[in-house]
Amino acid sequence: MTDTAAQPPKALPLHVYPPERIEVDEFQLRRYTIDDAAALHEAVKVSYAEIHPWMPWCVEPVKPEDQRDFIERAFLSWTTGKAFNWGIFDGGGKPDGDGKLIGAISLMDRVGTGALEIGYWLRTDRTGRGIITRAAARLTEIGLGLPEISRIEIHCDEANVRSAAVPKRLGYRLEAVVEGLTQEAPGETGRGMVWVTP
Repeated sequence: MTDTAAQPPKALPLHVYPPERIEVDEFQLRRYTIDDAAALHEAVKVSYAEIHPWMPWCVEPVKPEDQRDFIERAFLSWTTGKAFNWGIFDGGGKPDGDGKLIGAISLMDRVGTGALEIGYWLRTDRTGRGIITRAAARLTEIGLGLPEISRIEIHCDEANVRSAAVPKRLGYRLEAVVEGLTQEAPGETGRGMVWVTP
């Protein structure tokens, strides 16, 4: 696996940023560019039935400008260290550039001091191949290597069995099931699972 170091603003130290491009077997994680908006829209649209129950942002109509807006917000989030968002592209290591955009994965600073949360989704026609599990494993390593980060979490609704299978496979520990959460997406039960690195 080969990682390409990020190039953050000079005012911030280099070591606080994860790589912008990460090779993982036959696919790669890459920081978005605005040119990815159309491909991201297409991936969301064809995977709507699977994503919609669990992702509050995935609503009809699925509009191209929503993905463009997300990518623009992701630029600022990366710069400030609030969230690091990558597209997942097939064809890792290809000399002729990126393959097809097949999903998304993020490291997010929203679970307290010394911790980051991983979030993810995968295009429907690429599920069942271990792609998200391997991507999350690599981001777990990278996240724990960042300064002052000692814990990685994965959160999902108790009913989201496929999402929960990822931290289970990676040896995360189920720390809590939180009751009474706001049901923001239609498939949610209001019971949230909190998985943490051992």
